[in-house]
Amino acid sequence: MTIDFYYLPGSAPCRSVLLTAKALGLDLNLKLTNLQAGEHLTPEFLKINPQHTIPTIDDNGFSLWESRAIMGYLVNAYGKDDSLYPKDAKKRALVDQRLYFDIGTLYARFADYYYPVFFMGSSYDPAKLEKINDAFKFLDTFLEGQDFAAGSNLTIADLALVATVSTFDVVEYDLSPYKNVTRWYNNIKAKAPGYKEANADGCIAFKQLVDSLTKK
Repeated sequence: MTIDFYYLPGSAPCRSVLLTAKALGLDLNLKLTNLQAGEHLTPEFLKINPQHTIPTIDDNGFSLWESRAIMGYLVNAYGKDDSLYPKDAKKRALVDQRLYFDIGTLYARFADYYYPVFFMGSSYDPAKLEKINDAFKFLDTFLEGQDFAAGSNLTIADLALVATVSTFDVVEYDLSPYKNVTRWYNNIKAKAPGYKEANADGCIAFKQLVDSLTKK
């Protein structure tokens, strides 16, 4: 069984898939994909993923992209149990809600605020920063009295969210006002299998990219 994984280590969505693979004990066949060189636009890659995005997996002819869909698939296909992505309807719905919050609110607001500055040389927009602050207030509320983002154990919701939160952290967004988020973040860093290799090292790579793009 070989699953090809097209990725970049600095990408938060790619890191969330790596974290899931670590939690499942899966060895992915890592295929570093240089977007600047157009490796995602080759005919071979477009055959696998016509949307030409990363992360993408090719599981013996079955191709899939969008990190949160990949995370769910890996657990469904290869998990020894359903703890990372519960089959119980209510438990799964809570995990899904957190995943949708991550992609539609938290990560989306990161991209909206930071990417124009990092990649296009724009100025920071205070109104967009306020939206980030609001998103973290929501997350802080979700985590009140909770060790994990959805339920009583580690799930793919934690792995997706920690990839996003650590990306905020590495670009020096101040997490300190959000006590529940900070407590949860430290907990997941300690409990997610292979955290350093799958996520922390990639955060450093992302920070190096940002520094190279923004240095004067």
